[in-house]
Amino acid sequence: MASNTKFIFVTGGVLSSLGKGLASAAIGSLLESRGLTVTIQKLDPYINVDPGTMNPFQHGEVYVLDDGTETDLDLGHYERFTHAKVGRNNNFTTGKIYYSVISKERRGDYLGGTVQVIPHITDEIKNSIKLVADGVDVVIVEIGGTIGDIESLPFLEAIRQFKSDAGKDNVLYIHLTLVPYIATAGEVKTKPTQHSVKELRSIGIQPDILLCRTDQYLSKEIKSKIALFCDVSVDAVITAKDVECIYEVPLVFHKEGLDNKIVELLNIWTRAPVLEDWEQLVQSVKAPKHSVNIALVGKYVDLTDSYKSLNEALTHGGIANDARVNITFVDSETIDDTSCSQQLIDADGILVPGGFGARGVEGKICAAKYARVNKVPFFGICLGMQIAVAEFARNIAGMAGANSQEFDADTPFPVIYLMVEWYDDKAGSIQRRDVSSDKGGTMRLGAYPCIIQKETLAHRAYGVAEISERHRHRYEFNNAYKEVLEEKGLVVSGISPSGELVEMIEVKDHPWFLGCQFHPEFKSRPMDPHPLFREFIRAALEHAATRT
Repeated sequence: MASNTKFIFVTGGVLSSLGKGLASAAIGSLLESRGLTVTIQKLDPYINVDPGTMNPFQHGEVYVLDDGTETDLDLGHYERFTHAKVGRNNNFTTGKIYYSVISKERRGDYLGGTVQVIPHITDEIKNSIKLVADGVDVVIVEIGGTIGDIESLPFLEAIRQFKSDAGKDNVLYIHLTLVPYIATAGEVKTKPTQHSVKELRSIGIQPDILLCRTDQYLSKEIKSKIALFCDVSVDAVITAKDVECIYEVPLVFHKEGLDNKIVELLNIWTRAPVLEDWEQLVQSVKAPKHSVNIALVGKYVDLTDSYKSLNEALTHGGIANDARVNITFVDSETIDDTSCSQQLIDADGILVPGGFGARGVEGKICAAKYARVNKVPFFGICLGMQIAVAEFARNIAGMAGANSQEFDADTPFPVIYLMVEWYDDKAGSIQRRDVSSDKGGTMRLGAYPCIIQKETLAHRAYGVAEISERHRHRYEFNNAYKEVLEEKGLVVSGISPSGELVEMIEVKDHPWFLGCQFHPEFKSRPMDPHPLFREFIRAALEHAATRT
């Protein structure tokens, strides 16, 4: 850890879902705009080792990094808002911390001493923070959960101690709270913020800056009141105002003087912020020339955070085409051959995302069939590609009952199957996997290379012969059916370097029908939209033009 590295700890109070991850990412973008290098880390209080086996309904999407780490969705914000190099050390959970400490105890690393929360757990947490500090000017650490949660206490104690370890001039505490507007009283209320800060101070942390989540800019009088009761300066009370577009958050924070206050308190010399790109981005999102309707057919539609990166990647595709993307979430369990046309009739493009389990699969297959037959642009991601292959096999190649072995172990045509021998194209070798291992043991996770075939939609989108994309899946395209499916008009447009793994498929004689085994949404950025989302939205706009 460099001696001049600065640390910002972001905590949250009053209630969950206030946007600590987004606030941390926005802070990172502001510091980058001033010429500083940053990294962002998420410390989560839940006991799961990682979110990989957690239900998206409970926790939102699982975000996957290049190195294969399954992480919290907030790391998606970090990558979309900054240039931070993010890896497995950027997300630690209580489970991961305790697992490490218990493993050390079993090895005898503690020389027979009594293992306790203080100092062993807190030291492990502090060491995890130091792992990401090399080579950057500022480390931003988001503490998951809400002040008052018993699960968060070891993390809060660790960051309290960190100030003594790193030096008081190198550590800054930022606390995100709620300042609600009470309509019957006709005023905002500061008491929740006061109580939240009191709770934080009771465990030894005095916040330096307060981010006050509210739906309107706070008056000077309200800021003065908060500053008085919470023992911070008035200019350290920052309005975290609700915004129409999340990419506006850095601009709101800058307007409120947040970045100036941070560099002042941390005693960092920087250039003036350069925010023109963010201003242009927000303008593009708020005032596009065109509009397009996309149907997202999935089974986690009741919690849109389950598709957080997808939603953002679609927005990025819209930015690239000067278009507003209107997303309609369609529950795949409600779709069948009869209702499909009714639910998808207004869609200019249809997207079927990834997922696990048999629930809703037949509805997704119906959506793929509708898109293929009616020439509606179709984008299938991971499971979305697999169901498109099954639909094509059933209805074009004459393979009645074709399916993935994930959903029908006895299917007569297992066009998607679980490979016992799994080809690791990173190492150029074949690895045999035990399919009875822990969940995740048979997953293909992280970034893998893909060779793109020329004269395909994929090649026109990427414009290069080889790419790298992030994966998260167990089942693969069954090459035993590759030749016959290609004879019927399926195009294999992307393959692994060994030629053993099918990465992308298309359908001949269709305006835009593409499926990919990987998750392109994890690599899309607002200022660098992913090529596949850019081209999908372009195709959807062209389809919309033919309907008017």
